[in-house]
Amino acid sequence: MSVAQETSKHSFAVDLAHDFGGAILFSFPLLMTMEMWWLGFYMDRSRLALFLTLAFVTVIGISYFEGRAETFEIEILDALVACAAGYTVAAVMLSLFGIVKPGMSADEIVGKISLHAVPCSIGAILARRLLEVEETKKERRRREWYGAKIFLMGVGAVFLAFQLAPTEEMVLIGHRMTAWHAVALVVVSLCLMQAFICSVERRGRQRMLAADFFWGVFFRFTIIGYSVAILLSLYVLWTFGRLDGAAASETIMATLVLGFPAALGAAAARLTL
Repeated sequence: MSVAQETSKHSFAVDLAHDFGGAILFSFPLLMTMEMWWLGFYMDRSRLALFLTLAFVTVIGISYFEGRAETFEIEILDALVACAAGYTVAAVMLSLFGIVKPGMSADEIVGKISLHAVPCSIGAILARRLLEVEETKKERRRREWYGAKIFLMGVGAVFLAFQLAPTEEMVLIGHRMTAWHAVALVVVSLCLMQAFICSVERRGRQRMLAADFFWGVFFRFTIIGYSVAILLSLYVLWTFGRLDGAAASETIMATLVLGFPAALGAAAARLTL
């Protein structure tokens, strides 16, 4: 019994170390981004609350599809631990950088820490997948579900989009682009996604005809994944207030610009998650 307890304690300690390591590794670019500091201060609180709620649901989903727990209750507990690690890392690092300090209002402190805790929490739960080499049959079976693959592509899309959405460059680039630039960007995004995803889906399917395989991947993953990336890009831009007062054409351009890295994130998720 003592051996089992020691093993359990060791496993929890390792998972916790992964959580904190992943939280720091995946979030430090945003922790050192000035736009994120200001967003935590003036961002609409209703949008922030919705964003935090969806982020927590995302962490639970990652825990379910990527975790090793035997019950859903333990997976929720794992998600809560990852979020706790995310908030802790955000609070400590922002304090260390002098972004959060005494004298600030409680609303500003909570806003800054909560917003930065989102990438920290997602990084914490993703670290368990990326830093562990052993994959259980249960985990493999869950991730073979088509819906799980699309969900994880969405995670990759929103995570990469989240890195760039706070910056002014997304709107600026969209303002400088013409309609032909936008069409070319969509084509390049789809081509890169197709190349990434084909390299993953080709495993174990050597007997399929090349044409059937190509178009099957294109319609089942590339188009759907790109659509998810665009919708998430639109949502993230709206959440951060980048589309407030923008015309329809400006909204479309900014969304397509952010959709490019989001599409790459969605495709990369098929390789890594």
